[in-house]
Amino acid sequence: MKMYMKEINGRKLQLADYPGKKGTIIAIHGLTGTHKNMHYYAEALKDDYRFIALDLRGRGNSSRMDKKPSIFQHAEDIIDLINELEIENPILMGHSMGAFISTIVASKLDSVKAVILLDGAALMSNHQRDIVKPSLGRLSKDYDSPESYIQETKEIYERLGVEWSPILENTVQYEIRREGDHWEHKSCESKTLADFESFYSYSPKEVCASIQCPVLLVYAKGEIGPFPPLFYETDYIETKKYTKNIEMIVSACNHYTMVFENREEINQAITEFLENIYIKS
Repeated sequence: MKMYMKEINGRKLQLADYPGKKGTIIAIHGLTGTHKNMHYYAEALKDDYRFIALDLRGRGNSSRMDKKPSIFQHAEDIIDLINELEIENPILMGHSMGAFISTIVASKLDSVKAVILLDGAALMSNHQRDIVKPSLGRLSKDYDSPESYIQETKEIYERLGVEWSPILENTVQYEIRREGDHWEHKSCESKTLADFESFYSYSPKEVCASIQCPVLLVYAKGEIGPFPPLFYETDYIETKKYTKNIEMIVSACNHYTMVFENREEINQAITEFLENIYIKS
């Protein structure tokens, strides 16, 4: 795996690029994530597929976001990245916010070979605000040490039903940086919230109707600690209705264990989905 920065029109994107023999997967993380959130999927799919995970702008080591960020601006970054790397038939994989972004990209590029949606690209309601917004407070806090941030984040994730692991600790530590005499999150709370609010401008009817390639939707039905699933299955009615070629599987995991644990059943479903596409082509 190679780590490198790609600069496109003055915007820098941090990439983790795993080699593979078949097509190229571009993996797009969720709202407060980084490329490290896609670790288990990279490990499962690398070698067979070139797997490129990135830090979206405003996350990790990539450039800062624009004054008015949105999923639609992130989609333009992905399109520019595809063109810059000269990827002819990209496969898009997105978790949560990354799923919204993936469908927007696929609606604009006929060259996309397939899309894998990991619990995202659904209709939004206040239900998601109640779960997501309280968790963003850590983005604007100062911490005395990396350990204090890690401990607070560990407690948050454990309340959400996520089992702590060395891989998750490494993922969380990457989210922060030293600023003077304290440590802080690399992301801006207000701009991350603006990204989240842009989910509510997403129309499955407008976006999904323009997607020409096969789509795999992986729905996480598990409760998130004391909370219900982030999305209900009914939130995907329009996504399924307006996407021409879509198949859906249901996983017992929750929205966060979907990426922070190794989910063999999801890995297998993705592998079979991609194999069928390459057989048909």
